[in-house]
Amino acid sequence: MKIGIIIEREYLTRVKKRSFLLITFLAPIFFAALMFLPALLMTQADKFDEKKTIAVVDESTMFIGKIDDTDFNTFIYLDNDIDDAKNLVKEGVYDGVLYIPGTMLNVPTNAEIYSEKQIPMSVTSHIRSSMKNVVERQKMLASGIDPEIVKASATSINVQTIRMSEKDGEQKSFSEFEFILGLFLAVIIYFVIFIFGSQVMRGVIEEKTNRIIEVIVSSVKPFELMMGKIIGIALVGLTQFLIWGVLTLAISGIASTFLPTQDVFSAGTVMSEPIAEMGVETTDAGTMTKVFEVINSINFKDILWCFILYFIGGYFLYSAMFAAVGAAVDNETDTQQFVTPISLLLVIPMVCSSVIATAPDSSFALWMSMIPFTSPVGMMLRIPFGVPIWQVAVSVVILFITFIVFTWLASKVYRTGILMYGKKVSWKEIFRWIKY
Repeated sequence: MKIGIIIEREYLTRVKKRSFLLITFLAPIFFAALMFLPALLMTQADKFDEKKTIAVVDESTMFIGKIDDTDFNTFIYLDNDIDDAKNLVKEGVYDGVLYIPGTMLNVPTNAEIYSEKQIPMSVTSHIRSSMKNVVERQKMLASGIDPEIVKASATSINVQTIRMSEKDGEQKSFSEFEFILGLFLAVIIYFVIFIFGSQVMRGVIEEKTNRIIEVIVSSVKPFELMMGKIIGIALVGLTQFLIWGVLTLAISGIASTFLPTQDVFSAGTVMSEPIAEMGVETTDAGTMTKVFEVINSINFKDILWCFILYFIGGYFLYSAMFAAVGAAVDNETDTQQFVTPISLLLVIPMVCSSVIATAPDSSFALWMSMIPFTSPVGMMLRIPFGVPIWQVAVSVVILFITFIVFTWLASKVYRTGILMYGKKVSWKEIFRWIKY
Protein backbone atom coordinates (compact mmCIF):
# COMPACT_ATOMS: atom_id res chain seq x y z
CA MET A 1 0.00 0.00 0.00
CA LYS A 2 1.40 3.39 -0.98
CA ILE A 3 0.51 5.07 2.31
CA GLY A 4 2.54 2.40 4.13
CA ILE A 5 5.60 3.24 2.00
CA ILE A 6 5.21 6.92 2.88
CA ILE A 7 4.89 6.11 6.59
CA GLU A 8 8.04 3.98 6.42
CA ARG A 9 9.94 6.73 4.63
CA GLU A 10 8.90 9.44 7.08
CA TYR A 11 9.68 7.22 10.07
CA LEU A 12 13.08 5.94 8.96
CA THR A 13 14.21 9.33 7.67
CA ARG A 14 13.71 10.91 11.09
CA VAL A 15 14.85 8.14 13.43
CA LYS A 16 18.16 7.87 11.56
CA LYS A 17 18.96 11.54 12.06
CA ARG A 18 21.77 12.35 14.47
CA SER A 19 19.62 14.96 16.24
CA PHE A 20 16.92 12.34 16.94
CA LEU A 21 19.45 9.91 18.40
CA LEU A 22 21.08 12.58 20.57
CA ILE A 23 17.80 13.90 21.98
CA THR A 24 16.34 10.43 22.48
CA PHE A 25 19.29 8.98 24.40
CA LEU A 26 20.52 12.09 26.22
CA ALA A 27 17.11 13.30 27.48
CA PRO A 28 16.65 10.39 29.96
CA ILE A 29 20.10 11.10 31.41
CA PHE A 30 19.09 14.75 31.79
CA PHE A 31 15.76 13.82 33.45
CA ALA A 32 17.47 11.36 35.81
CA ALA A 33 20.04 14.02 36.71
CA LEU A 34 17.24 16.45 37.58
CA MET A 35 15.73 13.80 39.87
CA PHE A 36 18.85 12.61 41.68
CA LEU A 37 21.42 15.42 41.47
CA PRO A 38 19.72 17.68 44.09
CA ALA A 39 19.46 14.72 46.46
CA LEU A 40 23.08 13.74 45.83
CA LEU A 41 24.25 17.31 46.46
CA MET A 42 22.23 17.39 49.67
CA THR A 43 23.81 14.21 51.01
CA GLN A 44 27.24 15.60 50.13
CA ALA A 45 26.52 19.11 51.42
CA ASP A 46 29.17 18.88 54.11
CA LYS A 47 31.83 18.60 51.41
CA PHE A 48 30.75 21.83 49.73
CA ASP A 49 29.90 24.08 52.66
CA GLU A 50 32.71 25.75 54.55
CA LYS A 51 32.30 26.14 58.28
CA LYS A 52 31.88 29.81 59.13
CA THR A 53 32.55 31.62 62.37
CA ILE A 54 30.24 34.55 63.00
CA ALA A 55 30.98 37.11 65.72
CA VAL A 56 27.94 38.53 67.52
CA VAL A 57 27.86 42.05 68.95
CA ASP A 58 24.57 42.28 70.84
CA GLU A 59 24.04 45.71 72.38
CA SER A 60 20.58 44.67 73.61
CA THR A 61 22.04 41.62 75.46
CA MET A 62 18.75 39.86 74.73
CA PHE A 63 20.21 37.33 72.28
CA ILE A 64 23.48 36.45 74.00
CA GLY A 65 23.81 32.66 73.95
CA LYS A 66 20.40 32.32 72.26
CA ILE A 67 21.57 31.78 68.66
CA ASP A 68 22.62 28.13 68.53
CA ASP A 69 25.56 26.80 66.56
CA THR A 70 24.84 24.62 63.52
CA ASP A 71 26.88 22.03 61.63
CA PHE A 72 28.34 24.76 59.45
CA ASN A 73 28.19 27.90 61.61
CA THR A 74 29.69 28.87 64.95
CA PHE A 75 28.58 32.02 66.79
CA ILE A 76 31.07 33.80 69.06
CA TYR A 77 29.71 36.51 71.38
CA LEU A 78 31.97 39.56 71.83
CA ASP A 79 32.04 42.50 74.20
CA ASN A 80 33.79 44.66 71.59
CA ASP A 81 32.06 47.53 69.87
CA ILE A 82 30.98 47.09 66.27
CA ASP A 83 34.00 48.91 64.77
CA ASP A 84 36.46 46.60 66.51
CA ALA A 85 34.45 43.57 65.38
CA LYS A 86 34.53 44.81 61.78
CA ASN A 87 38.32 45.10 61.97
CA LEU A 88 38.51 41.49 63.16
CA VAL A 89 36.51 40.45 60.10
CA LYS A 90 38.90 42.37 57.85
CA GLU A 91 41.86 40.66 59.53
CA GLY A 92 40.30 37.26 58.80
CA VAL A 93 39.63 36.32 62.43
CA TYR A 94 35.91 35.94 61.76
CA ASP A 95 33.92 35.34 58.58
CA GLY A 96 31.35 37.93 59.56
CA VAL A 97 29.91 39.92 62.41
CA LEU A 98 26.24 40.04 63.44
CA TYR A 99 25.37 43.43 64.90
CA ILE A 100 22.19 43.78 66.98
CA PRO A 101 21.72 47.42 68.04
CA GLY A 102 20.26 48.19 71.42
CA THR A 103 16.93 49.98 71.79
CA MET A 104 15.53 52.00 74.68
CA LEU A 105 11.82 51.31 74.32
CA ASN A 106 11.14 48.29 72.12
CA VAL A 107 12.68 44.86 71.73
CA PRO A 108 15.18 44.79 68.85
CA THR A 109 13.72 43.60 65.58
CA ASN A 110 16.57 44.56 63.25
CA ALA A 111 20.05 43.19 62.81
CA GLU A 112 22.95 43.66 60.40
CA ILE A 113 25.61 41.26 59.16
CA TYR A 114 28.97 42.61 58.03
CA SER A 115 31.30 40.42 55.97
CA GLU A 116 33.78 40.62 53.14
CA LYS A 117 32.28 37.58 51.38
CA GLN A 118 28.64 36.86 50.70
CA ILE A 119 26.96 35.24 53.69
CA PRO A 120 24.87 32.16 52.64
CA MET A 121 21.10 32.44 52.83
CA SER A 122 21.00 29.49 55.25
CA VAL A 123 22.95 31.56 57.80
CA THR A 124 20.69 34.60 57.60
CA SER A 125 17.64 32.33 57.72
CA HIS A 126 18.93 30.61 60.88
CA ILE A 127 19.67 33.95 62.56
CA ARG A 128 16.27 35.34 61.62
CA SER A 129 14.48 32.27 62.97
CA SER A 130 16.47 32.26 66.24
CA MET A 131 15.87 35.95 66.87
CA LYS A 132 12.17 35.57 66.07
CA ASN A 133 11.79 32.80 68.67
CA VAL A 134 13.58 34.84 71.33
CA VAL A 135 11.48 37.97 70.68
CA GLU A 136 8.20 36.04 70.65
CA ARG A 137 9.10 34.31 73.90
CA GLN A 138 10.00 37.65 75.50
CA LYS A 139 6.70 39.19 74.41
CA MET A 140 4.70 36.27 75.81
CA LEU A 141 6.48 36.48 79.15
CA ALA A 142 5.83 40.24 79.27
CA SER A 143 2.13 39.53 78.73
CA GLY A 144 2.05 36.91 81.46
CA ILE A 145 1.79 33.96 79.06
CA ASP A 146 3.85 30.85 79.69
CA PRO A 147 5.66 30.01 76.37
CA GLU A 148 5.77 26.32 77.34
CA ILE A 149 1.97 26.18 77.52
CA VAL A 150 1.72 27.82 74.10
CA LYS A 151 4.25 25.34 72.71
CA ALA A 152 2.38 22.41 74.23
CA SER A 153 -0.93 23.64 72.81
CA ALA A 154 0.38 23.73 69.22
CA THR A 155 -1.58 21.13 67.26
CA SER A 156 -1.27 19.93 63.69
CA ILE A 157 -4.59 19.19 61.97
CA ASN A 158 -4.59 16.82 59.01
CA VAL A 159 -7.63 16.61 56.74
CA GLN A 160 -7.42 13.57 54.48
CA THR A 161 -9.50 13.52 51.30
CA ILE A 162 -11.00 10.13 50.48
CA ARG A 163 -12.62 9.63 47.09
CA MET A 164 -15.46 7.09 46.85
CA SER A 165 -16.26 5.21 43.64
CA GLU A 166 -18.18 2.06 42.78
CA LYS A 167 -15.24 0.71 40.79
CA ASP A 168 -12.34 1.25 43.21
CA GLY A 169 -14.17 1.76 46.50
CA GLU A 170 -12.66 4.27 48.93
CA GLN A 171 -9.24 5.65 48.09
CA LYS A 172 -7.12 8.43 49.56
CA SER A 173 -6.46 11.37 47.26
CA PHE A 174 -3.83 14.09 47.43
CA SER A 175 -4.98 17.17 45.53
CA GLU A 176 -1.64 18.99 45.43
CA PHE A 177 0.19 16.01 43.97
CA GLU A 178 -2.63 15.37 41.49
CA PHE A 179 -2.51 19.00 40.39
CA ILE A 180 1.25 18.84 39.79
CA LEU A 181 0.93 15.55 37.89
CA GLY A 182 -1.96 16.85 35.77
CA LEU A 183 -0.10 20.06 34.93
CA PHE A 184 3.03 18.05 34.04
CA LEU A 185 1.06 15.80 31.66
CA ALA A 186 -0.74 18.78 30.12
CA VAL A 187 2.56 20.57 29.45
CA ILE A 188 4.00 17.45 27.80
CA ILE A 189 0.93 17.07 25.56
CA TYR A 190 1.05 20.78 24.71
CA PHE A 191 4.69 20.78 23.65
CA VAL A 192 4.58 17.39 21.92
CA ILE A 193 1.66 18.41 19.72
CA PHE A 194 3.40 21.61 18.66
CA ILE A 195 6.84 20.06 18.22
CA PHE A 196 5.72 17.13 16.06
CA GLY A 197 2.94 19.13 14.38
CA SER A 198 5.53 21.71 13.38
CA GLN A 199 7.70 18.93 11.99
CA VAL A 200 4.84 17.93 9.69
CA MET A 201 4.46 21.54 8.53
CA ARG A 202 8.19 22.01 7.95
CA GLY A 203 8.41 18.72 6.07
CA VAL A 204 5.62 19.77 3.69
CA ILE A 205 7.18 23.22 3.16
CA GLU A 206 10.61 21.69 2.50
CA GLU A 207 9.31 19.21 -0.07
CA LYS A 208 7.19 21.88 -1.69
CA THR A 209 10.14 24.32 -1.88
CA ASN A 210 12.45 21.67 -3.35
CA ARG A 211 9.76 20.68 -5.88
CA ILE A 212 10.05 17.07 -4.63
CA ILE A 213 6.32 17.15 -4.03
CA GLU A 214 5.64 17.34 -7.75
CA VAL A 215 7.38 14.01 -8.28
CA ILE A 216 5.72 12.36 -5.28
CA VAL A 217 2.14 13.36 -6.14
CA SER A 218 2.55 11.89 -9.61
CA SER A 219 2.42 8.42 -8.04
CA VAL A 220 0.34 8.91 -4.86
CA LYS A 221 -2.76 10.84 -3.95
CA PRO A 222 -2.29 14.05 -1.93
CA PHE A 223 -4.47 12.64 0.87
CA GLU A 224 -2.30 9.51 1.13
CA LEU A 225 0.81 11.68 1.21
CA MET A 226 -0.57 13.87 4.00
CA MET A 227 -1.73 10.90 6.11
CA GLY A 228 1.56 9.10 5.56
CA LYS A 229 3.47 12.10 6.90
CA ILE A 230 1.19 12.50 9.90
CA ILE A 231 1.24 8.82 10.92
CA GLY A 232 4.97 8.43 10.24
CA ILE A 233 5.92 11.35 12.47
CA ALA A 234 3.43 10.17 15.12
CA LEU A 235 5.26 6.82 15.24
CA VAL A 236 8.53 8.71 15.66
CA GLY A 237 7.05 10.49 18.68
CA LEU A 238 5.74 7.27 20.23
CA THR A 239 9.11 5.58 19.67
CA GLN A 240 10.84 8.45 21.40
CA PHE A 241 8.47 8.33 24.39
CA LEU A 242 8.89 4.56 24.71
CA ILE A 243 12.70 4.82 24.70
CA TRP A 244 12.57 7.73 27.17
CA GLY A 245 10.38 5.74 29.55
CA VAL A 246 12.53 2.60 29.46
CA LEU A 247 15.83 4.46 29.79
CA THR A 248 14.58 6.79 32.53
CA LEU A 249 13.41 3.81 34.62
CA ALA A 250 16.69 1.97 33.98
CA ILE A 251 18.86 4.98 34.86
CA SER A 252 16.76 5.73 37.94
CA GLY A 253 17.12 2.13 39.09
CA ILE A 254 20.89 2.21 38.63
CA ALA A 255 21.18 5.59 40.35
CA SER A 256 19.11 4.43 43.33
CA THR A 257 21.64 1.65 44.01
CA PHE A 258 24.41 4.22 44.41
CA LEU A 259 22.18 6.77 46.13
CA PRO A 260 19.91 5.05 48.70
CA THR A 261 16.57 6.80 48.76
CA GLN A 262 16.25 6.43 52.52
CA ASP A 263 19.51 8.31 53.09
CA VAL A 264 18.35 11.09 50.79
CA PHE A 265 15.14 11.70 52.67
CA SER A 266 16.63 11.29 56.11
CA ALA A 267 19.46 13.67 55.23
CA GLY A 268 17.28 16.61 54.40
CA THR A 269 13.66 15.43 54.62
CA VAL A 270 13.31 16.74 51.08
CA MET A 271 9.74 15.58 50.61
CA SER A 272 8.44 16.03 54.16
CA GLU A 273 7.15 19.58 53.68
CA PRO A 274 5.36 19.02 50.33
CA ILE A 275 3.84 15.79 51.60
CA ALA A 276 2.78 17.47 54.83
CA GLU A 277 0.99 20.15 52.82
CA MET A 278 -1.04 17.36 51.19
CA GLY A 279 -2.56 16.46 54.54
CA VAL A 280 -0.09 13.70 55.50
CA GLU A 281 1.71 13.87 58.82
CA THR A 282 5.36 12.98 58.25
CA THR A 283 8.47 12.21 60.24
CA ASP A 284 11.98 11.48 59.04
CA ALA A 285 11.47 7.75 59.55
CA GLY A 286 8.10 7.58 57.86
CA THR A 287 8.60 9.96 54.97
CA MET A 288 9.29 7.24 52.40
CA THR A 289 6.17 5.34 53.45
CA LYS A 290 4.07 8.47 52.96
CA VAL A 291 5.67 9.18 49.60
CA PHE A 292 4.77 5.70 48.38
CA GLU A 293 1.26 6.16 49.75
CA VAL A 294 0.87 9.31 47.65
CA ILE A 295 2.26 7.58 44.56
CA ASN A 296 0.06 4.50 45.03
CA SER A 297 -3.02 6.71 45.19
CA ILE A 298 -2.58 7.52 41.49
CA ASN A 299 -3.84 5.09 38.85
CA PHE A 300 -0.88 5.38 36.51
CA LYS A 301 -2.18 2.62 34.22
CA ASP A 302 -5.35 4.54 33.31
CA ILE A 303 -3.38 7.79 33.06
CA LEU A 304 -0.93 6.18 30.62
CA TRP A 305 -3.71 4.90 28.36
CA CYS A 306 -5.43 8.28 28.38
CA PHE A 307 -2.13 10.00 27.65
CA ILE A 308 -1.56 7.79 24.60
CA LEU A 309 -5.11 8.32 23.31
CA TYR A 310 -5.01 12.09 23.70
CA PHE A 311 -1.49 12.30 22.34
CA ILE A 312 -2.54 10.42 19.18
CA GLY A 313 -5.89 12.20 18.81
CA GLY A 314 -4.55 15.68 19.58
CA TYR A 315 -1.49 15.19 17.42
CA PHE A 316 -3.53 13.90 14.45
CA LEU A 317 -6.01 16.78 14.70
CA TYR A 318 -3.41 19.55 14.92
CA SER A 319 -1.01 17.89 12.48
CA ALA A 320 -3.72 17.84 9.83
CA MET A 321 -4.12 21.59 10.28
CA PHE A 322 -0.34 22.14 10.32
CA ALA A 323 0.00 20.08 7.14
CA ALA A 324 -2.64 22.26 5.46
CA VAL A 325 -0.75 25.39 6.54
CA GLY A 326 2.51 23.96 5.20
CA ALA A 327 0.88 23.21 1.85
CA ALA A 328 -0.64 26.69 1.60
CA VAL A 329 2.60 28.67 2.02
CA ASP A 330 6.01 28.74 0.33
CA ASN A 331 8.19 29.36 3.42
CA GLU A 332 8.01 29.40 7.23
CA THR A 333 7.87 33.20 7.34
CA ASP A 334 4.37 33.14 5.84
CA THR A 335 3.04 30.58 8.35
CA GLN A 336 2.63 32.98 11.28
CA GLN A 337 -0.81 34.32 10.31
CA PHE A 338 -2.14 30.74 10.10
CA VAL A 339 -0.24 29.10 12.98
CA THR A 340 -1.17 31.74 15.58
CA PRO A 341 -4.96 31.07 15.55
CA ILE A 342 -4.29 27.33 15.64
CA SER A 343 -1.90 27.76 18.56
CA LEU A 344 -4.41 29.81 20.54
CA LEU A 345 -6.84 26.89 20.54
CA LEU A 346 -4.35 24.83 22.55
CA VAL A 347 -3.08 27.74 24.64
CA ILE A 348 -6.53 28.42 26.13
CA PRO A 349 -6.63 25.35 28.44
CA MET A 350 -3.02 26.02 29.50
CA VAL A 351 -3.96 29.56 30.54
CA CYS A 352 -6.97 28.17 32.41
CA SER A 353 -5.03 25.25 33.94
CA SER A 354 -5.33 26.54 37.52
CA VAL A 355 -9.10 26.96 37.14
CA ILE A 356 -9.50 23.46 35.69
CA ALA A 357 -7.28 21.82 38.33
CA THR A 358 -8.89 23.73 41.21
CA ALA A 359 -12.38 22.57 40.21
CA PRO A 360 -11.90 19.49 37.97
CA ASP A 361 -15.59 18.57 38.16
CA SER A 362 -16.93 22.03 37.28
CA SER A 363 -18.87 22.73 34.09
CA PHE A 364 -16.00 24.81 32.74
CA ALA A 365 -13.48 21.99 33.25
CA LEU A 366 -15.92 19.52 31.70
CA TRP A 367 -16.32 21.61 28.55
CA MET A 368 -12.57 22.17 28.28
CA SER A 369 -12.13 18.40 28.26
CA MET A 370 -14.93 17.83 25.73
CA ILE A 371 -14.18 20.47 23.09
CA PRO A 372 -11.80 18.60 20.76
CA PHE A 373 -9.40 21.52 20.29
CA THR A 374 -8.84 21.88 24.06
CA SER A 375 -9.52 18.32 25.28
CA PRO A 376 -5.94 16.94 24.91
CA VAL A 377 -4.69 19.46 27.49
CA GLY A 378 -7.94 19.92 29.42
CA MET A 379 -8.48 16.22 30.05
CA MET A 380 -4.87 15.64 31.09
CA LEU A 381 -5.35 18.28 33.79
CA ARG A 382 -8.42 16.41 35.09
CA ILE A 383 -7.33 12.77 34.70
CA PRO A 384 -5.23 12.49 37.92
CA PHE A 385 -8.24 13.66 39.98
CA GLY A 386 -10.37 10.80 38.64
CA VAL A 387 -12.72 11.27 35.69
CA PRO A 388 -15.82 9.11 35.00
CA ILE A 389 -15.12 6.62 32.22
CA TRP A 390 -18.09 7.86 30.19
CA GLN A 391 -16.63 11.37 30.05
CA VAL A 392 -13.30 10.05 28.81
CA ALA A 393 -15.06 7.87 26.20
CA VAL A 394 -17.24 10.71 24.92
CA SER A 395 -14.29 13.10 24.82
CA VAL A 396 -12.10 10.64 22.88
CA VAL A 397 -14.89 9.86 20.39
CA ILE A 398 -15.51 13.58 19.77
CA LEU A 399 -11.76 14.16 19.38
CA PHE A 400 -11.31 11.43 16.75
CA ILE A 401 -14.49 12.38 14.86
CA THR A 402 -13.24 15.96 14.71
CA PHE A 403 -9.88 14.66 13.53
CA ILE A 404 -11.55 12.78 10.65
CA VAL A 405 -13.60 15.83 9.65
CA PHE A 406 -10.64 18.22 9.80
CA THR A 407 -8.41 15.74 7.99
CA TRP A 408 -10.93 15.69 5.15
CA LEU A 409 -11.05 19.51 5.11
CA ALA A 410 -7.27 19.79 5.42
CA SER A 411 -6.81 17.34 2.55
CA LYS A 412 -8.78 19.68 0.29
CA VAL A 413 -6.45 22.53 1.20
CA TYR A 414 -3.43 20.24 0.94
CA ARG A 415 -4.45 18.94 -2.49
CA THR A 416 -4.63 22.45 -3.94
CA GLY A 417 -1.92 24.16 -1.90
CA ILE A 418 1.00 21.78 -2.51
CA LEU A 419 1.13 22.77 -6.17
CA MET A 420 0.65 26.52 -5.61
CA TYR A 421 3.82 28.62 -5.85
CA GLY A 422 4.67 32.31 -5.61
CA LYS A 423 1.29 33.45 -4.29
CA LYS A 424 0.49 34.95 -0.90
CA VAL A 425 -2.40 32.94 0.46
CA SER A 426 -5.09 34.43 2.72
CA TRP A 427 -7.77 32.84 4.88
CA LYS A 428 -10.32 33.73 2.23
CA GLU A 429 -8.30 31.83 -0.36
CA ILE A 430 -8.07 28.78 1.89
CA PHE A 431 -11.84 28.72 2.47
CA ARG A 432 -12.32 28.87 -1.28
CA TRP A 433 -10.07 25.81 -1.71
CA ILE A 434 -12.16 23.94 0.86
CA LYS A 435 -15.30 24.63 -1.22
CA TYR A 436 -13.76 23.21 -4.40
